[in-house]
Amino acid sequence: MPMRCAILDDYQNVALTFADWSPLKDQVDITVFDKPFASSDEAVRALQDFEIVCAMRERTAFSREMLTALPKLKLLLTSGMRNAAFDLETAKERGIVVCGTGGVGNATAGLTIGLMLELTRKIGFENARMHAGEPWQTTMGQDVEGMTLGIVGLGKLGTKVATTAKALGMKVIAWSQNLTPEACAAAGVSYASKDELFTTADIVSIHVILSKRSRGLITREDLERMKPTSYLVNAARGPIVDEAALLDVLQRNKIAGAGLDTFSVEPLPVDHPLRKLDNVVLTPHIGYVTENNYRRYYGDMVEDITAWLKGAPVRVMG
Repeated sequence: MPMRCAILDDYQNVALTFADWSPLKDQVDITVFDKPFASSDEAVRALQDFEIVCAMRERTAFSREMLTALPKLKLLLTSGMRNAAFDLETAKERGIVVCGTGGVGNATAGLTIGLMLELTRKIGFENARMHAGEPWQTTMGQDVEGMTLGIVGLGKLGTKVATTAKALGMKVIAWSQNLTPEACAAAGVSYASKDELFTTADIVSIHVILSKRSRGLITREDLERMKPTSYLVNAARGPIVDEAALLDVLQRNKIAGAGLDTFSVEPLPVDHPLRKLDNVVLTPHIGYVTENNYRRYYGDMVEDITAWLKGAPVRVMG
């Protein structure tokens, strides 16, 4: 009897078209879930009879409670090689193999720059006005050339954003908990303390991984230090920022605005107050959502399942 495989959170309903799943057809029955589960209880009820689950990033969490409630689960997959929503220790205890996938390029870096340009040049805003037949030219753009970009986290992604920002004529400073002046110099940017970064940057962009150390890393005090003309961009993870404090400074116009691709609760509720602010650019966590990435994610998942079925799993995590 074939094993059952669940593909979760396929919001665009593309998983079966971005990879060739036919090698599994005689061994695995596939079910696609194209909407998020309303709760972990709903997820448990839906996934009770599945031996294999393919998760997309952190859209559905697999906590200790969740994994314990799925006795048939044997193989858990995630796109990418890191997933903060997976309890790897519990998976190991229960004999659940966890595998990841590769990725392509620096899609989130491009989105980050796009959010900066939308905040400063209002491209999407003016496009909507043009299509609506509104009067000609109402906004006044700002030049990013000459601005200071403050990067929180100078890893692979932060460095890519820094390189692009410098090409646009921006001055780049950086800080993170482990960052050194020597590492900044090697990347061609200037080191700053956390206080200095939030006090002086015209745009602050976040590029650290969500972890116990980084959860709530950007505090109310940090946001209050920002200039009234400055912007915050977060395409990393919502919980890195004190979201209640961010909402407050935006509502008070304490900062000029924010570009947000990630949120503490996702999908962002339709009645969330962030949706009502005109100084915020919102995108629905699409930093990694590109055709090339999806082809790699789902293609590697097919390879992961095939290898596991042969008793030789690849890209094992934990």
